[in-house]
Amino acid sequence: MRLQRSLGSCAVGIVIACASLHMVGQTSGYDLPPKNILDVMRAPLPPVPVVSPTKDKMLLVVWQLYPSIARVATPYLRLAGVRVEPKNHSKHDTPGGYGITECATSFDLATIPGGAPVHVALPEPSCPQEPVWAADGKKFAFANIAVDSVELWIGDAATGAVHRVDGVRLNPMFGAEMQWMPDQKALLVKLVPDGMGGPPPEPVVPIGPAIQETGGQTGQSSTYENRDTLGNKHDEDLFDYYAASQLALVNAGTGAITPVGKAANLDDVSAAPDGQHILVSAIHKPYSYVTTYDRFPHEVEVWDISDRAGVTKHTIASLPLADRVPIRGVALGPREFEWRPTDPATLVWAEALDKGDWNVEVPKRDKVMLQKAPFTSPAVEVVQTEQRYSGIDWSERPSVALVYEYDNNKHMRHALIVDFDDPQEKPRQIWDLSSDEHYADPGMPVTMQLANGFQVMRQDGDWIYLSGIGSSPEGDRPFLDRFDVKTLTYERLFRSDKTSYDRFLSFTGPDTRKFLTWEQSPMDPPNAYERTLGKHVDAPAGEAMFASTRVAITHIPDPSPEVRAIKKRLVKYKRADGMDLSFTLYTPPGYKEGTRIPAILYAYPEDYADPSKAGQVTGSEERFTQLYQYRLLLLAGYAIIDDASFPIVGDPKKAYDTYTEQLVADAKAAVDEAVLLGVADPNRIGVTGHSHGALMTVNLVAHSDLFRAGVATSGSYNKTLTPFGFQNEQRSVWEAPDVYMKVSPFFYADKLKTPLLIVHGAEDANPGTIPLQSIRLYEALRGNGGTARLVLLPHEPHWYSAMESNEQLIYEMLRWFDKYVKNAPPK
Repeated sequence: MRLQRSLGSCAVGIVIACASLHMVGQTSGYDLPPKNILDVMRAPLPPVPVVSPTKDKMLLVVWQLYPSIARVATPYLRLAGVRVEPKNHSKHDTPGGYGITECATSFDLATIPGGAPVHVALPEPSCPQEPVWAADGKKFAFANIAVDSVELWIGDAATGAVHRVDGVRLNPMFGAEMQWMPDQKALLVKLVPDGMGGPPPEPVVPIGPAIQETGGQTGQSSTYENRDTLGNKHDEDLFDYYAASQLALVNAGTGAITPVGKAANLDDVSAAPDGQHILVSAIHKPYSYVTTYDRFPHEVEVWDISDRAGVTKHTIASLPLADRVPIRGVALGPREFEWRPTDPATLVWAEALDKGDWNVEVPKRDKVMLQKAPFTSPAVEVVQTEQRYSGIDWSERPSVALVYEYDNNKHMRHALIVDFDDPQEKPRQIWDLSSDEHYADPGMPVTMQLANGFQVMRQDGDWIYLSGIGSSPEGDRPFLDRFDVKTLTYERLFRSDKTSYDRFLSFTGPDTRKFLTWEQSPMDPPNAYERTLGKHVDAPAGEAMFASTRVAITHIPDPSPEVRAIKKRLVKYKRADGMDLSFTLYTPPGYKEGTRIPAILYAYPEDYADPSKAGQVTGSEERFTQLYQYRLLLLAGYAIIDDASFPIVGDPKKAYDTYTEQLVADAKAAVDEAVLLGVADPNRIGVTGHSHGALMTVNLVAHSDLFRAGVATSGSYNKTLTPFGFQNEQRSVWEAPDVYMKVSPFFYADKLKTPLLIVHGAEDANPGTIPLQSIRLYEALRGNGGTARLVLLPHEPHWYSAMESNEQLIYEMLRWFDKYVKNAPPK
């Protein structure tokens, strides 16, 4: 397997696209948008809070929004769904290939309830990852991607001083490379094994053909770009070389390293609450050339490390190759393993009862199993779920656990109270909601960290606490509730007011009247506050039952004051069939009310089974205004019709039968409302979207005359290339060929005459949006006399990462919309 390098010179398969692009004058180099846009793009992001488990400190982490193209262009290997940089054994991008692995640029250590933060001196040059607190709040640890290795660093919470642990080379290929042990004195790590030597050399002469064979069995799988799956024996050897990890314990005080067991291709690892047992999932052959590593055979074991003379292993499951799992289905056998936090060593997992297939009609889809140390007795069944099991929230109290399940066919979600100590106790359902329901969403349980490091629900008597975003017809208003698990009644403790966006972070201690929030408004950047609940007040339904006061913990300045001149408002309107819709309307600096200006519509279609949920308002106009991608065009005088509701409503099994008609109806309603408000010039409106939104964009310019131009980024335009389903379409192309053809604008290229800018990341690994989708659409438009421009961004994944790439994107969007929208002649 060759290292993936630049696409600056056209690779095989995109020569036509690159040549055509060059013919219209784009030869080489990156272009820049105007300075006022550059200044905003290059400003730092506001920090993100990471609160200590003891609630007396918080780390304020600033993430790098746009790394350099040099960082993004680092050579890497594609190995069964993981992209590995061989120089330092790091992961090149996030899971699924959606973006480059992020780096923090600064840590500041803030004290609660107040005081000047202490700046943490990070290593240089560095790429620190997210810090992880020890449960006792005395230390924090983080991985750092250095030039030749991934290092382990440990920080002191009292002083903010950090140091590297010598001799540690982490292997983050499959994640779980670093975690605190339950005693909080050591870390469990996955290391690059010593003495590995160099990687297997690529054969100069091929050792043979790549062969795949099927024996008449049915079985679907996602359509991965073949460069991201294994392809030959050499790829397999490389996978084994980079996947190999040595499990070890690192003493956080002395830095001493103690190996645990032998090196293997370790996937998930996690220590039990007793610190004596470790769940280990190891990958082994035979491998597949059509799917990714998570479907490879796994040996799941519990390692008993209590005897320092050696490791005792107990096999929990031997999982075979699962390369024929139905789309949106699950593999057969045990899955989703986790430790029960309040037991020394009790393992819990789920198993499918429906062959892992949503289409199979069964009374129960999954069963939840439990097995205790010493793992010599058979596992016992705790509960069966009617729909697909999707996780557990544990409580401090053994008799209370929330088990979640999800119905993909009906878009429903359920939560059950289950007593894991008494299987005879009948589970009680507490929530039964549409997964599309926002207004009645109860939120998620507030958790606390036990001394052993495990998270459990905060519980006082029969009360648990719930925190949610609080969607409402007026927009999101985050809340904190308490919920009685016996009577199933709620009390609202706190709700963000209507002039800010204030979300719950955590309680500050045992007293649940005191808690931290993260508050922002359109004019004020996010900052941490300590809130104290006061006396009970008479409040309307849905509002807080207690008054509260607040004290500022942080004082973070505005990184881009020039953006505050932008105004925004929530706009609600109806589709022609009466369905409620909404968008956020942004107007540029200096905008005078009543003036019609060019506008850009951005949306991402969502699928709904229940039409009553499709029009619910989400998002908030009270968030701190930040500009990314298309929103940066506000600084060039455009209005932005942002996050317009684009529901596709119908039976999930056939909603895409009317996809195109609903898209056009959604767009017409949004455009008509923006024009009615006196803001958008009806003759100067463009449209843009990313991924599934790019498919929307091209379909709208193909099937309507609402827009003067479109910009489609990283889309999928020929759905026959993903023949086993897309989004929530569950039928295959052989079951619904007309639907696949109708939703694919590639087949309407001969009729598409609206100017279209097509942008794609050249290294997009998202199965549905491989770069070939954009290349073929451009070729079709060019061959049929359309007006189009194709921009392939070298090295970029599904979401564009590099500063240079994003500057080029804004340059291209501005150039295209200025030419074909702002300065377009009358229709």
